[in-house]
Amino acid sequence: MNVDNGIWSKLTKIVVGLIVLAVLLLIGMCYLPLIQQNTRMRADILRLEDQVKAEQAKTDQLQSQIDLLLNDPKTVERLAREKLGYAKPDETVIHFETPVTNTTAQ
Repeated sequence: MNVDNGIWSKLTKIVVGLIVLAVLLLIGMCYLPLIQQNTRMRADILRLEDQVKAEQAKTDQLQSQIDLLLNDPKTVERLAREKLGYAKPDETVIHFETPVTNTTAQ
């Protein structure tokens, strides 16, 4: 049998629906800071991983330079000539200076 209780059955359904909605909103509000923190931490992880990759590339480059300096005498000779201005006996070294320009603020 279908008994109609009038407005009270409709109001009860609405109240139950509002309570469920309120509970879901409360749960969402409790977890929102955690979700935001998780998003920030993921962004930090990506940024730090990029830094690690950049530092690894620098490390690889420096290690290859160290290997060349330890194992290649021509590299040591080239650096001594460039950085220290060394030359072999009876060899003339010519240094070029960069031209000085007048830069005035206008």
